[in-house]
Amino acid sequence: MRRTFARTCGILLVTLGLSVTAAGTAIAASGSSSTKKLAPATLNASGATFPLGFYQVAIGSFKQAQKSVSINYGGGGSGKGRQDFTDKIVEFAGTDAVFKPEDAAKVTAPFFYFPTVAAPITVSYNLSGVKGLNLSADTIAKIFSRQITTWDDEAIKADNPKAKLPSTAITVARRSDSSGTTENFTTFLTKAAPSTWTLGKGSTVPWPADTQGASGNAGVAKIVSDTDGAIGYVDFSDATAVGLTFANVKNAAGNFITPTTAAASLALEGATVNPDLTYDPINASGAKAYPITAPTWLLVYQTQTDANKGNAIKGFLNFIYKEGQVLAPSVDYAPLSKGLLKQAKAQVNKITVPTAN
Repeated sequence: MRRTFARTCGILLVTLGLSVTAAGTAIAASGSSSTKKLAPATLNASGATFPLGFYQVAIGSFKQAQKSVSINYGGGGSGKGRQDFTDKIVEFAGTDAVFKPEDAAKVTAPFFYFPTVAAPITVSYNLSGVKGLNLSADTIAKIFSRQITTWDDEAIKADNPKAKLPSTAITVARRSDSSGTTENFTTFLTKAAPSTWTLGKGSTVPWPADTQGASGNAGVAKIVSDTDGAIGYVDFSDATAVGLTFANVKNAAGNFITPTTAAASLALEGATVNPDLTYDPINASGAKAYPITAPTWLLVYQTQTDANKGNAIKGFLNFIYKEGQVLAPSVDYAPLSKGLLKQAKAQVNKITVPTAN
């Protein structure tokens, strides 16, 4: 199955009885990259909802191969994940945005960023009778900062000269929690529409009072789905899951690009990877690259203190970097580029785990 009630709630609890996609079941049945059976361990994690659909399937499939390991991933947003990781109340965490330097300094032990997948952030809308809408960065910036409040605005018409646009009022849906999706979306606007977008970038920004906030990507998707005239930024997996309509977004090369995993992969190809495996594919220069392509990482401590948990984390990462990359497109995520994947695999070996008693 592609989604569960847990997906909608932004909370994932993986147990022996969890159903997984047909692709995941087939991969698990054919054997895991971690053929050695792991000792019993329970891993708790929290964080980004952007990659939750992928983690749901990856964790479920990993469980089929490693029945003694349970992984509980609670959503809550990237900000919660980074805070829980800093407070050491989880074994690892998900984030779509890197720590700010002042926040990284609060993490009291060395840690790694492990990239997992990437995906488009869609600009999804609900406007009866209007499909295939084109939106430039300046127009998106004006909509989300409430400089544009109706769908028949001249700026939207300029992007869509042949469209029949109604005078319907625009409802802006955005995240209310600390969100890596928000950070990547506002980073795009800061880069691509610097003179128009004045609200800054970050996991939270000072949204206009008449916008509607919701927790998690699924929450924003629900507002858009339920509200005629609504628009919101939603990860591709959630937007596809509930059948949202999304705009073609103008990229750095001047082309209007439909969000797809293939277009996200093209954005990854031109990204510079830093030594700590962070990278920025936003507003990539490729002619066919989707401009709001977001990365995501798992935060993992370099030195593990529990042998069983440490080996389970390494096993799960190795699974993500083999079987997980095959699974990613089945739930609307793009796998990592070959070069980044090679570096990520090598970094797993740098995690130190104590000898089991």
